Amino acid sequence: MVPASSQLRNAIVYILIIGIALFFLNIYASGKLRSMVFSTQEQALSDKAQLISAALLQTDTLTASAIESSINASEELSATRSVVTDGGGFALYDSLETGNAEGKLLLFPEIVTASRGNQVVYSRFVDGAIETRAAIPLMRNGQVLGVVYLMQYDRDLGALISAMETNILRISAGLELAIILVAMLLSGAFSLRLRKILYSIRAMRDGDYSQKLDIRGHDELAKLGREFNTLSDRLEESERRRRQFVSDASHELKTPLASIKLLSDSILQNEMDLQTEREFIGDIGREADRLGRLSQKLLALTKLDSNVSNEREIIDAAPTVEKVIRMLRPLALLRGIRIQRKLQSCSIMTVEDDLYQIVFNLVENAIKYNKDNGLVEVQLEQQGEDMLLTVSDTGAGIPEDAMEHIFDRFYRVDKARSRAAGGAGLGLSIVSDMVKRNYGTVQVRAGESCGTVFTVTFPIFEVSEELP
Repeated sequence: MVPASSQLRNAIVYILIIGIALFFLNIYASGKLRSMVFSTQEQALSDKAQLISAALLQTDTLTASAIESSINASEELSATRSVVTDGGGFALYDSLETGNAEGKLLLFPEIVTASRGNQVVYSRFVDGAIETRAAIPLMRNGQVLGVVYLMQYDRDLGALISAMETNILRISAGLELAIILVAMLLSGAFSLRLRKILYSIRAMRDGDYSQKLDIRGHDELAKLGREFNTLSDRLEESERRRRQFVSDASHELKTPLASIKLLSDSILQNEMDLQTEREFIGDIGREADRLGRLSQKLLALTKLDSNVSNEREIIDAAPTVEKVIRMLRPLALLRGIRIQRKLQSCSIMTVEDDLYQIVFNLVENAIKYNKDNGLVEVQLEQQGEDMLLTVSDTGAGIPEDAMEHIFDRFYRVDKARSRAAGGAGLGLSIVSDMVKRNYGTVQVRAGESCGTVFTVTFPIFEVSEELP
């Protein structure tokens, strides 16, 4: 399972990193501890050798008795083994009782080095004990008279270092174990949260858009959970609107189809005069036109939802608005409605067909829902850096509580009146979506005395004319 392998992989990585860090920390701590102890021991033994050397140089000749008296002058100067040789390396004094080397040639590396005029001091850890050696040359008038060699073998101090290193190792092992447990717990918690997200994603993939994640905190997974919840809300709302859209579209398509079916059956099943038959056929034609307009609007909404857009260009809005008014003027004349226009040249960046659809729907609605012999005013002007398209009518107006819903799909203030006028509640929804797609805004308000005023705002794009 992916989360489990991820959990194990993360835990192993954490454990390896911490284990390597603790390993090097143990080496560093152990080396530092030994270095401190060695430095102390070397300094102490070197000081002892220097004191013995100073005392022996006060004597005229290096004899065994003189050497022994100098070494035994103080208890503090005692060492595990004390040796004094002459300039040739022969032992004049050796403190060992067993294996005493007095009178013998000693070729210890330390003594050989010191006989050449160099001091030697070092320590090492051997068999659980600290062994420190120091060799100091006895020099007078630039000549080496002999060598003082001391060796300190401290098992107690070695045992102390061993115990401390063992404790450090145990602490590190315990810390590593604790880190392993914590890493497993953290990885388990991370994996659990990740499994929740994967489970919700799979449920959403199967169509359950009500999934919500409760992941607390401020880390990346918590942010991912909040983004998931936002996406879930949007998908749930989109699914709700889709179902509502399909339901409403089916209902709207069913009405003209049912009318066409009823009228055609009436013509086929009943004997009627030519005038009545012509009226029925005319009704069928009007229902077919209504069905065609509804299909076109549904296709326009589908195109908007799929984000398919033509390339925008900078155009003068006035000619397009003039074209729409010219196309709709015959419809207005049928009811005695006058269309007044005041158009100012304004350059905007848009798709010309989108602008045509926006103006057409607004002006068509102003005519359809106007009173007979009413007035439609269309105004196009520039205000600052914006173009304002205003379409107002003298109709019955829109109730205040319906203002916020008029751009919803299939919403109609007066369903009976809208159906009689051939409306399906899609025109203003198309206007809203097209305006937003072209980076504009659309607003609606009641007229000063009656009717409704729609205002569309687009940013102005100045066209610079090139000089010849």
